[in-house]
Amino acid sequence: MSTVGSDRADRRFLRPVGVGDAEAEYERFVADVAAALDDPAQDRNDVVRDVLRGIYGIEPDPQDPGRRALLLSLDPRHATLEPEYYKDIDGARYEPLKPLHWLWIQFDLSPLGRNLHLGVLFRRMLAERVFSSCGHNVKIFHGVEITYGYNLEVGDDVVIHRCVLLDDRGGLKIGNRVSISDYANIYTHDHHVLDIAHIAMKPTTIGDGARITYHATVLAGAHVGEDAIVGAHGLLRKPLEAHGIAGGVPAKPLGVKHHPGKSV
Repeated sequence: MSTVGSDRADRRFLRPVGVGDAEAEYERFVADVAAALDDPAQDRNDVVRDVLRGIYGIEPDPQDPGRRALLLSLDPRHATLEPEYYKDIDGARYEPLKPLHWLWIQFDLSPLGRNLHLGVLFRRMLAERVFSSCGHNVKIFHGVEITYGYNLEVGDDVVIHRCVLLDDRGGLKIGNRVSISDYANIYTHDHHVLDIAHIAMKPTTIGDGARITYHATVLAGAHVGEDAIVGAHGLLRKPLEAHGIAGGVPAKPLGVKHHPGKSV
């Protein structure tokens, strides 16, 4: 799966750090979970329940109401997620993804999820099954929230850092080599100023090589051009040209990136 592009992205974003003889065991764990999730003979809800029981080492105790409730909650069929309450949800598309969303959330809350090496492997495996499309060498850190997943396209060599919100209700497309920094929010729906129940779906796109930096917000319908930057804490609500730099609340153009030897 390694390519020249992937190697370049690895050097750009993360230096290699070894995990000793645990690497093979981690890869085997991820592969086993993937195989179980893909097995048509197995119910994904059962698979997720059993994986989470193993991760947390939880054994039944009929005398403990809290333990009984906890065991029930490990099964996605006995839990609800916020997107299920949205009126625009496509239930037929979301239903097979719900167990994967639940596994993603609960994995991130475990000690395994805070192990960066294992976490990147595990989330990439889930992303390939949750997203509408997921490119090569995608790196996703812990605490990332996705609304539906089936309206989300992610390109190659994308890095999504901690605690990012990707709202794909109206359709979200993220290009190749995009970097989304910690606590950024990207939206594809908004509410009418006079009627909060009136929701408009507006596709949002992030162009190749763009950077959405710390705590920045991209509002529904905005287009971030190729190689552009949304500055820290910026609130982007209008299109940002290719190579452009925008910042502030609301975000305004601050300049244009000039690469040595290239014309823009």
